[in-house]
Amino acid sequence: MASSSIAVRELPLFPLPELVLFPSRPLPLHIFEYRYRIMMNTILEHDRRFGVLFIDPATGKIAEYGCCAEILHFQRLPDDRLKMLSFGQRRFKVLEYVREKPYRVGLVEWVEDQPPTEDLTPMATEVETLLRDVVHLSAKLTSQKIELPDELPSSPTELSYWVASNLYGVASEQQALLEMQDTLERLEREHEILSSTRGHLAARTALKDALED
Repeated sequence: MASSSIAVRELPLFPLPELVLFPSRPLPLHIFEYRYRIMMNTILEHDRRFGVLFIDPATGKIAEYGCCAEILHFQRLPDDRLKMLSFGQRRFKVLEYVREKPYRVGLVEWVEDQPPTEDLTPMATEVETLLRDVVHLSAKLTSQKIELPDELPSSPTELSYWVASNLYGVASEQQALLEMQDTLERLEREHEILSSTRGHLAARTALKDALED
């Protein structure tokens, strides 16, 4: 696996259970814990950036890889709680912890995908088709209106982040996708997940149709 550059910086860290942030994805937050109110107030005076790390709920272990977020908007509530909207920027790996209190600060290096050695468009197109099939079958099965955005990301890498961020209930799988540094590998894994999901949904939809006839 290749890291993007030798650029290293200190970054305040915000570990969150059951949540994996990806680049270009929004993250609304409600900050009420005292140490994280301190952290966010400090960040707001500087570059508004902090790192989000996944906590494995089964083990309590904090992931090494995360995503840097930038605060776009915030609202300060009367009791000093904060409501904010942040946005995923770029991935990083924690090299070491600089301090633990009052909140974690890590020395991190930025991580990027390796330059592709082949055209990723065919695989990205297949993943998008599978995604649309899954959404269509889900809507039919639940009798609910489920729609994708009018335009999905055109970049294969950005599409892979979008798909990964919209997988629900599989945070550990999302973390594995976040850590991959090969866009094709990430798209191939998403292809596997969506193909399996489509197969299950198609079978359930067929059963539902048969019972309703």
